[in-house]
Amino acid sequence: MSALVGVLALQGDFAAHARVLAQVGGQAREVRTPRDLEGIDGLVIPGGESTVIAAGIEREGLAAPLRDLVKAGTPPLGTCAGLIVAGRDHLGLIDLTARRNAFGRQVHSFEVDLEIAGLAGGRLRAVFIRAPWIESAGEGVELLAHVDDHPVAARQGNVTVVAFHPELSGDPRLHQQWLAAVPDRRPASQREPVADDVLGHHA
Repeated sequence: MSALVGVLALQGDFAAHARVLAQVGGQAREVRTPRDLEGIDGLVIPGGESTVIAAGIEREGLAAPLRDLVKAGTPPLGTCAGLIVAGRDHLGLIDLTARRNAFGRQVHSFEVDLEIAGLAGGRLRAVFIRAPWIESAGEGVELLAHVDDHPVAARQGNVTVVAFHPELSGDPRLHQQWLAAVPDRRPASQREPVADDVLGHHA
């Protein structure tokens, strides 16, 4: 068995995250209602349109269950619009605010080899599409990466957010190291051993 990760599937590139999670040994479940949160070990809030995702969360009554889930210890990974949705202005899972479309519109999309604190294996090719950046962050937020002095990745407690699309880069290391840090709540008898070289620092 492997960790079961819920991927918020209200809008956006949730299917791409599911494919990467499967590639690195996880299982993915699409989350559309509070019932879909039952039994998951981790949560991905994907990119897309932050306003549409936030509206879907409210429509489906997911806001309070998502907050309770993270408060109880289930770690989330927010990417691109997921960073915005996880911040103060929406779910409040992490103490930061983001500027939407900070790097420009679709035609200004770009890729860059990004140094991310704690990510093993060197720079990660990061895909930025109508991406935000972190406008402000509380004292408890660790900033993990920057583009032109603008923070684009952060962590606070068990919450990790990035302003880019790691599911599109062809490099699964960020998902792999995040998944390695997801708590395994199953009985020891049901766990499979994980090779030491797969485990890394939380990214």
